[in-house]
Amino acid sequence: MNFKTVIKLSVDILMTLALLFLMGYHLWGESLHEWLGTGMFLLFIAHHILNRYWCKTLFGGSYNIMRITTLCIDVFILLIMLAQMYSGVAMSRHVFDFLPSFSGISLARQVHILGAYWGYILMSLHLGLHWNMILGMSRKIIKMKNKSKLCSISAFIAGLIIAGYGVWAFIRRDFMTYLLLKSEFVFMDYSESKILFTIDYIALMGSCIFIAHYGTKIRYKLRKKSEVSR
Repeated sequence: MNFKTVIKLSVDILMTLALLFLMGYHLWGESLHEWLGTGMFLLFIAHHILNRYWCKTLFGGSYNIMRITTLCIDVFILLIMLAQMYSGVAMSRHVFDFLPSFSGISLARQVHILGAYWGYILMSLHLGLHWNMILGMSRKIIKMKNKSKLCSISAFIAGLIIAGYGVWAFIRRDFMTYLLLKSEFVFMDYSESKILFTIDYIALMGSCIFIAHYGTKIRYKLRKKSEVSR
């Protein structure tokens, strides 16, 4: 594995970890949340610089359903990250407290809540759509040449269990309320276990990855079958 690939993978891992920590705002404190948010935005910029070739391919080739879906998710993530940076700076009490006061703090709070919850779902789906590439990189690191059928079945069962738990966490943590902005304030349990919170959010991310990854696989198999039958 070359140096650039290692850097790409490192940036993606750091972004994923930052995303998990950012969702636990109430567990880590306001100051750390702001610093992590700033770091996340810088990592996001680095991610796009490292993957700038993708931008050059946007106007080339044909667009099928999967490519359109991936592009839409990526565009929404970009808009969300810009909105999060704006709303984060507007509400900042630590990192950007040297800036003049912003008006419209109530609107900034609403934007930040929407961006946080939709961003988490969309970034998790983005990971799922690129899961084959991530698995390929991981196999190169551990020097795993071939994957057995047993390994594939085991991975599917483990993924299904994680996804099931993730759906339960989605319901229990009332994600839909914040995705639809039914409340301007997020309920935060300051006494909850950091470990259990992290498990819930990893499982929730896992459910999105599972849906995107296996959804892509099913669509690919159906398309191949359709091509063969012609």
